[in-house]
Amino acid sequence: MTSADTAAPSSEPHKAEPRRRRLHKLLAPFAVALALLSAFLTFVVLTGLTPITPTRQVVVTFLLINAATVLLLVMIIARELWQVVQARRRGRAAARLHVQIVSLFSVIAVLPAVLVSIVANVTIDRGLDRLFSGPTRAVIQNSLIVANAYLHEHAQLIRGDIIGMANDVNHARPLFDQDRQSFRQVLTAGAASRNLPGAMLIDKDRNILESAQTGIRQDFDTPAPEFLSNVDDTEPQIAVFIEANYVAAVIRLSAFSDTFLYVARLLDPRVVAQLRQTQASVAEYAEIEASRLGFQVTLALLFTVIALTVLMSSVLIGLNFANWLVGPIRRLMGAANLVSTGDLDVQVPVIKSEGDLAHLGETFNKMTQELRSQRDELVSASEVIDSRRRFIEAVLSSASAGIIGVDASGSIGILNRSAEKLIGHSESETLGHPLTEIIPELDEMMKTARESAQRLLQGQVTINREGHERNLSVRISAEQTSHSQDSYIITLDDITELVSAQRTSAWADVARRIAHEIKNPLTPIQLSAERIKRKFGKLIVEDKGIFEQCTDTIIRQVDDIRRMVDEFSRFARMPKPVIEGEDVADTVRQAVFLMRVGHPDIDIAAEIKDEPLRARFDRRLISQALTNIIKNATEAIEAVPPEELGKGRIEVVAGREGEDIVIDVIDNGIGLPKTSRSRLLEPYVTTREKGTGLGLAIVGRVLADHGGAIELNDASLLRPGQRGAWMRLRFSISGQPPQEQPGPPAISIPGEPKIPVTSGN
Repeated sequence: MTSADTAAPSSEPHKAEPRRRRLHKLLAPFAVALALLSAFLTFVVLTGLTPITPTRQVVVTFLLINAATVLLLVMIIARELWQVVQARRRGRAAARLHVQIVSLFSVIAVLPAVLVSIVANVTIDRGLDRLFSGPTRAVIQNSLIVANAYLHEHAQLIRGDIIGMANDVNHARPLFDQDRQSFRQVLTAGAASRNLPGAMLIDKDRNILESAQTGIRQDFDTPAPEFLSNVDDTEPQIAVFIEANYVAAVIRLSAFSDTFLYVARLLDPRVVAQLRQTQASVAEYAEIEASRLGFQVTLALLFTVIALTVLMSSVLIGLNFANWLVGPIRRLMGAANLVSTGDLDVQVPVIKSEGDLAHLGETFNKMTQELRSQRDELVSASEVIDSRRRFIEAVLSSASAGIIGVDASGSIGILNRSAEKLIGHSESETLGHPLTEIIPELDEMMKTARESAQRLLQGQVTINREGHERNLSVRISAEQTSHSQDSYIITLDDITELVSAQRTSAWADVARRIAHEIKNPLTPIQLSAERIKRKFGKLIVEDKGIFEQCTDTIIRQVDDIRRMVDEFSRFARMPKPVIEGEDVADTVRQAVFLMRVGHPDIDIAAEIKDEPLRARFDRRLISQALTNIIKNATEAIEAVPPEELGKGRIEVVAGREGEDIVIDVIDNGIGLPKTSRSRLLEPYVTTREKGTGLGLAIVGRVLADHGGAIELNDASLLRPGQRGAWMRLRFSISGQPPQEQPGPPAISIPGEPKIPVTSGN
């Protein structure tokens, strides 16, 4: 007997060892208490309810303490969740229910804390937004704008001054080369008139070439070399030096080579001091505004840590409560899973203290016990049914008759191998399909069987598969079922050979009677006609031509009738073959030679694949059969319209194939009919107006006596695209028919088994 706990070991606390159980029970409450205590202390410190000032260091310390408690809770929860995962891997049930219960308790417990945290963060954020987005920001920004406007005004003034002064200096270039003193006076006058205390000419290496004598003693820093490389002669570059209390500009002189004009103007000290104060205020305001995000993040982190602490504590409490609640359900679900796999020996441990769940476990155990007894009975009955089924399948497989089972809806449910061969469909193609789609020839008999009160119905049907007709004896037996409609067992027996043998025997008897009744008066009629012609031929003068024509017609028709009677006689009493060792190649060449002489307008070629081609056969009968086939080929060629024929050709190919001699006759004549081709082999069936319908029947009888058959094919199968017929004569090298195939001669059609010859053309 299997226990649910044995199949899936429990991970609950009361199932563990005593010491580990005590530690497990103490660790979770201790961690929850510590986490809640740290969260409470953090709250009272931040709200100013304690003497501790909430400085940055204090906030970071409490933040780390809360983070540590949260980490401890996460580790304990991870351990509990890992036990749930392990339980699911071992096939334990209710793990998903466990998680759902934990999630439910956690959401219910933490949702208020999360909402409060969100509201607090939003409130603080809105308060700071009002502090930093009011008139203070506007005043500071306006002061900075005014100071920048002052600097911009001075920059525009010095731009105009340096451009005008650069024009004057460019015009005074000759004085620079000839009279440096006069050039210095011009430079000084230009600087004084524009109120520029500093004006000088410098080269690309920042060397001062000339300087205006304005009388103002102040040092002005010359621009850097890389700065001078970007200065052109159309637009000056301007820079403000707030620390040095002046604004400067530089421009390239077009009349000089790598020479620049550098000027400077002093700023109002009061405006510069105000500008410095404004910039300091803006920087301080920006620093305060930059620390705003950090302050908000700190508060948000504290609130988040507190919320996480409460959340983890709730989750841990929920996990422990779920362990206690889900334990009985888990055992029951684990047992149900084992039952679903077929293990009915499982039993759920019943603990009386679990109340209604214990009663549910008892009911479950009774159910499994009942299912186990019923399962044993069903297995025993199934074994009996299976043995009977195997016996029935063996009987059906070995039965020579085709057997088809049809259910009440008319669909095929049973099909043995003999039936597969008879109907030309495999079992996979027929099972579950309606009978009327597979064998429509049985529709009438099935309709009669359903309407009749008889339990057994017999009859015959003819089916055609791939151009080959078969006669089947059909027996339909109704099987009474509990439904309103019956199921049926259809038995099919192939009686084609029997019908063919009966038909051949009947035609042979008819041929004997015709030959007996007609042949006796033929000789007197012929002799009388010849005597009348000899005796009265000389006496008759009037209408002598008509007289001779009439007597000749009588004599000729009597000969034709005698030949027909001879064919009937040969068909009725085929001579017993005289089997001797002969060369098939020589026999084929002689037959082809005679037919070639008789039909010089047709190309008749012979090909011998194996020489010598020795076998035991009746040379006269085989030669007669081959001649008859070649004669049929010549008549088929003559039936082709001249405009389509071209040159008539017949190929005769002889060779050895295993233990058989094979002679192929291929022509380009009119060919064989596509439908009812096998009917050409029935007695007195022909496609020619003057044919007796016995030629192919005689050939088939000859080949059957030699242990062979005749095959009727299209020439296109051997010569793709060629018109005409392909006749194959096959007989045994030993010249003896197989002992297991006595009876009428046989033919073979590609894709079909050999069937007896029952006709001729």
